[in-house]
Amino acid sequence: MRLNKDEILDALAERGNVAQFVAFRPGHSGAPEQSFCRLIGLAPNMRFPNKREAIAALLERAPERSVNVRSFLPESPRSQEFIYGLKSVDDVLQALERLSTDGLHTIVNETVDVADGGVSGVAQGDVIEFSPDDTPRCVEKPGVASLPFELAAQLLETVYGFRPDLPRENARLEFSIHPRKRGTRGQHTLLWEYEENAPPAHGASMVWPNRFSRHIGDKAYGLLMAWLLGQKVPLTTVIGRRVAPFTFGHDTGSSENWTRTCPVEPEPGLFTTARGWLDPFALLNAEDPTGKRIASVLSQQAVPAQFAGAALSGSQGLIVEGSMGDGDRFMLGIAPPVPLPAPVREQVKTLNDVLCRTLEAVRFEWVHDGVEPWIVQLHRGMTQSGGTAIVPGEASSWIPFEVRQGLEALRDLTRAIPADTGIELIGDVGFTSHIADVVRRSKVPTRIRPVT
Repeated sequence: MRLNKDEILDALAERGNVAQFVAFRPGHSGAPEQSFCRLIGLAPNMRFPNKREAIAALLERAPERSVNVRSFLPESPRSQEFIYGLKSVDDVLQALERLSTDGLHTIVNETVDVADGGVSGVAQGDVIEFSPDDTPRCVEKPGVASLPFELAAQLLETVYGFRPDLPRENARLEFSIHPRKRGTRGQHTLLWEYEENAPPAHGASMVWPNRFSRHIGDKAYGLLMAWLLGQKVPLTTVIGRRVAPFTFGHDTGSSENWTRTCPVEPEPGLFTTARGWLDPFALLNAEDPTGKRIASVLSQQAVPAQFAGAALSGSQGLIVEGSMGDGDRFMLGIAPPVPLPAPVREQVKTLNDVLCRTLEAVRFEWVHDGVEPWIVQLHRGMTQSGGTAIVPGEASSWIPFEVRQGLEALRDLTRAIPADTGIELIGDVGFTSHIADVVRRSKVPTRIRPVT
């Protein structure tokens, strides 16, 4: 026997925390009559003397003092009219009377803001998929974060400070999590739909950039993944635009720190990275006043650096490059890579092999403290760089570019370069430097002409 939507919601409330609601069905006269009710602090399905008192009780308990009205037909669970964000008892009653006269059943529930900094998604078997600024239906769209169950639970607990209340079982569960407690049980996790004996979900894709990595910043997401996979990541505090500050990582033993801007997506060398503490709010205001390009600022404990550099998977295998010290000049293309001690290269190679077992091909920046390498940036994917070609491809003509002109001049060139034209970099530049990253992102054919 098919259950009505209000019956399904009432049953789900027995299993976990649901959005507070009062449901109504058309009576004999067509007027709405209460069916089910779940409000915090009251007995399940408490009967109110009248509709007005029921709606007033719901509005009083709703965190935003706002409710939505969903309507449906019992023979068709697909929603009919949906009214969002009503804040007065009279407005809700007027909507209920009109919809009930048309024979529609209704559920009035507390308004849940999908843009409150939390996420919505689906837990199914060994996979959790989620996204900010959306409903659980986000999983039907591109760009969701897709992770193995335990990894996703640990990531969300790190970011939000609480572990999502999600069962790991052979079922499909639509959920949302919120920084502010809410729902019938006053918890952070809300359940929306539950399907027992759901077919197994496909394996987690673990790809980023995704909508959640853009939410907290690309660097923050990559570092979180490295740390959750058991790798050495410097102690990092993320000061975000959309989420409260959170901290993760390992103590490096240093009393110094770096301030690093964390763009929504990689922007090699474009925004500030500086040794020491900078006012993150002044930095955000100065470098991204619209709030569209930088998701957060990282305050990261320094690693006592003996060597630093980057590694990536290229067309001819793993490329490991670096220099002595903190590696800043090398990454900006100001200084060429230097030969690295064999033990350092081997440890970086081993680190790459470990990461690739879970993430397949990766690119990462590392700092070596004389004992072991630490990850300071991590990205997924491989490149086609190899030989003298940073970006393989043919071109009718080649524009020479002196590497010493710097990143911004190169960025300007990639934006203005004519079609069927390539770039020839003149100078000693690493395949893993920001110079190389800039041309790879532009997809302009680029080759290196070393200085002789």
